[in-house]
Amino acid sequence: MAKKFSELRAGMSQAARERSDAQAKVMLAEMPLNELRQARGLSQTMLAEVLHVQQPSIAKIEKRTDMYLSTLRSHIEAMGGKLEVIARFPDGLVKINNFSELSS
Repeated sequence: MAKKFSELRAGMSQAARERSDAQAKVMLAEMPLNELRQARGLSQTMLAEVLHVQQPSIAKIEKRTDMYLSTLRSHIEAMGGKLEVIARFPDGLVKINNFSELSS
């Protein structure tokens, strides 16, 4: 019989739980759009309804490697999020604010 996750976790050492938590944070910090949508508990159909498009359009967006920021912003906002564009440099991060005034 399968064990509950809480039982398995209780049997882990403190160090193992800490490693697991750190790895989970890394995995949640970066993910493709389809995984983000699934993690938010949304289907492609549900997201399509919010965006007033057909489900195949959502599938197409999730497979894209290049898109308009306005398209990505709409997609993220439909999932309840907010899109921010951040540049990473060796000496720090810079939030790019040119795009904050784009209308959805």
